[in-house]
Amino acid sequence: MKRIGMLTSGGDCQALNAAMRGVVKGLSNSLKELEVYGFFDGYKGLIYGNYRLLTAADFSGILTKGGTILGTSRQPFKQMRVPDENGVDKVEAMKHTYHKLNLDCLVILGGNGTQKTANLLREEGLNVIHLPKTIDNDIYGTDVTFGFQSAINIATDAIDCIHTTAASHNRIFIVEVMGHKVGWLTLYAGIAGGADIILIPEIPYSIDKVIEAVEKRSQAGKGFTILAVAEGAISREDAKLSKKEYKEKLKKREFPSVSYELAARIGERIGNEVRVTVPGHMQRGGSPCPYDRVLCTQLGAAAAKLILDNDYGYMVGMVNGNTQKVPLGEVAGKLKMVEPDSQIIDEAKAVGIRFGD
Repeated sequence: MKRIGMLTSGGDCQALNAAMRGVVKGLSNSLKELEVYGFFDGYKGLIYGNYRLLTAADFSGILTKGGTILGTSRQPFKQMRVPDENGVDKVEAMKHTYHKLNLDCLVILGGNGTQKTANLLREEGLNVIHLPKTIDNDIYGTDVTFGFQSAINIATDAIDCIHTTAASHNRIFIVEVMGHKVGWLTLYAGIAGGADIILIPEIPYSIDKVIEAVEKRSQAGKGFTILAVAEGAISREDAKLSKKEYKEKLKKREFPSVSYELAARIGERIGNEVRVTVPGHMQRGGSPCPYDRVLCTQLGAAAAKLILDNDYGYMVGMVNGNTQKVPLGEVAGKLKMVEPDSQIIDEAKAVGIRFGD
């Protein structure tokens, strides 16, 4: 008999259900007795004991279903050691629920903040397995996270659609792609969608260089320009500010986001109207793409093997095309950033994509 708990925490993405299914199928095909407790709304369910014993029927037909059947919520890692409004010690409450159900382990699906709390629970003596979920692809220790490819497909489709109207009207368009801290999604979608300029957090841009790139296309007889801009794209000037100074500046920003600020600055300088398109949460929605379905099946099966072997305290990642167990203590709290001098950036520049640097 194995008793496992499962929860999904943080932002949702397309392949959470597929990953949970992979774990459960990997276990049920090797065990005669298995109990799976699903905690609702992420860590909140573990803290307040909101759970349900799941059955095989719960995991049937969910490979292609987006979102999460368990629901999710954001529980900031920084607040985990802070009692709630009723004085509840969140960490002790999670440990109590775990031991009350006599669980063999917790399978936790989520991004960086989720992973840090998973590692905290490991340090508190609980058996934990983490599966790396995020459309940002910024989890250290794995080549790819599930949800990333599905989001690339959606963001690329948005850029593709903008291409036809931009070309028809000879307009400058900015497509704002999700990604506050890292630019993997913007980079891949921008390349796949044929963006002319890609702006990501890791490469602070010069507005002069951006405008220079736009004007160069115009002089070459190309009437339109498409910019793929990450939510967290930052100018060279702002990159020199401290985090505190930058946060204060953002509070006073007159524009909804960096894309609208860029549109205004470019429009002022070249005299043409610049349009902004924001796909937003569409990038996290819909069904998982085939790549993510396969990835989640692999990660889930690998997680199941660790559980069967009573081998805990790991993230299951994908490294050089193979699933691999990665010690949580070695990766929790680390971000996988785009390196400005990486091969993919050099190759993008080689085909004429500009990065504002």
